[in-house]
Amino acid sequence: MQRSIDKVPPYQRAILKGHLVSCGVDYKDLDKPVIGVVNSWNEIVAGHVPLRGLAEPIKDGIRQAGGLPLEFNTIAMCDGIAQGHAGMRYSLPSRDLIADSVETMVLGHGIFDGLILMASCDKIVPGMLMAAARLDLPSLLFTGGPSANLIKPFESKQARQAFLQGEMSEEDLVAVTARYYSGPGICSYLGTANTMCMVAEALGLALPNTALLPAESDERRALAVEAGRLAVRLAAAGGPKPSQILTRSAFQDAIALVLGMGGSLNTVLHLPAIAHELGIDLTLDDWAEVSRRTPFLAAVTPNHNQRTVNDLQRAGGTPALLKELLPALHPERLVVTGQTLGQAVADAEVTDREVIHPFTDPISPEGGVAVLHGNLAEDGAMIKRSAAGADFFRGPARVYNAEEAALAAAQSGEIQPGDAVVVRYEGPRGGPGMRELHRLTEVAAKIGNVAIITDGRFSGASSGVSIGYLAPEAADGGNIALVENGDSITIDVSRGTLTLDVPNDVLAERRARWQAEIKDAGGFLRWYAQSVGPAVKGAVRLDFGCGV
Repeated sequence: MQRSIDKVPPYQRAILKGHLVSCGVDYKDLDKPVIGVVNSWNEIVAGHVPLRGLAEPIKDGIRQAGGLPLEFNTIAMCDGIAQGHAGMRYSLPSRDLIADSVETMVLGHGIFDGLILMASCDKIVPGMLMAAARLDLPSLLFTGGPSANLIKPFESKQARQAFLQGEMSEEDLVAVTARYYSGPGICSYLGTANTMCMVAEALGLALPNTALLPAESDERRALAVEAGRLAVRLAAAGGPKPSQILTRSAFQDAIALVLGMGGSLNTVLHLPAIAHELGIDLTLDDWAEVSRRTPFLAAVTPNHNQRTVNDLQRAGGTPALLKELLPALHPERLVVTGQTLGQAVADAEVTDREVIHPFTDPISPEGGVAVLHGNLAEDGAMIKRSAAGADFFRGPARVYNAEEAALAAAQSGEIQPGDAVVVRYEGPRGGPGMRELHRLTEVAAKIGNVAIITDGRFSGASSGVSIGYLAPEAADGGNIALVENGDSITIDVSRGTLTLDVPNDVLAERRARWQAEIKDAGGFLRWYAQSVGPAVKGAVRLDFGCGV
């Protein structure tokens, strides 16, 4: 193999080697394949705390296989901590900062032959996958794994509702929460974090059965060593590279996995963004097409109030679910181990049919995520059907131009059962940053029989009639900007429609006097608002081309 470091002109190569030796690298090791260990560890994000300890076995594996590991870091945000306040505006934009920072470190130094990208949580995993696709060096993702839940999901939800009702103190709620999130590791529900870790497996860019292995387990540490060895083999062989693995078929299979388990709706942002790096146009039509052939097979929270992803792992994990979904997948495509997908899951077994249903006896014949269209979502919107609780809803609109206004209205009693709560100017540009409205869904659950419709997004943990990712967003002049209090809104998930029951001539009159409400958050978010594209295309930068 011709190593990246050997492509540097001789004099500059000697100087850069001198810089690396001054960091403690042995000069003789600079003749080996250089593997970048891209770590997003910090002391703030529970899912990322285990990554510090996993970096060492990964580097041990790299050394055992004859490579030189060099570790560097990038940022990671915790969506749980950022929920419900202005900080959530930074969560989705951080995804692009992560991808850009990895690109900067790798191309800026020009010494890496392969990469292991270490991440666990919401925007960090897709940011790392975007970087892998953009750089197209031999790469694989390694994740931190979920924490153990010592109580059931419904017990955590009951405690939160008790606090909202004034029946539980802050200290008591924290104590209950600490039993649900019992230690370092990814939150154990099927939110964006676990969904994206499983998606990385489905795409073929992570070792089989790594997504849901418990955090800080001996099995995960052993696979970390194997991941290090594999990274060197990939670098020496020149691949397979991400561009050979992340094909349109791979993205369709990842969509099928999300549908088959009712995974996080945030994947409608992340999968198109990753695909964009490779010049693949992934649209809501792909979701609708794959949904027609993909049944809903596995229900864990928020689609089930008793089970978490730890139960899914005990039932066979991601490989068993993928094997059950094979009739809807492309089993002959390549994965990072050099096997086909079919070969990679061939030995997987379903050990609990109450958790993972057979393909021929599904929970539902169509996937757990649905695409909606109509005059209120001309370019589309998304709902987690598996967690909605109802396929049909009609009610009067209660309109708010920010999450804070909707939360205040819910807490004051302004929002009533039967209302269709419209929260707009929370899209990628209008937010800016496209906040999750998870706290609002929790407050709405206290009211009961409330629909939420937004051009913002939702946490993977959200449930109820929660419709998000609506496009065009209000800031771009979508009809959501024209809704007025009292307008009737009809949601029909079975028909795939989202309708504002207002005549076209009335909407035309409203549009003639409409003015966009554009927030200026300043700093990084000002730049983000000016450059970001629509949610249905992954909220990628409009000025950003494909590839490197």
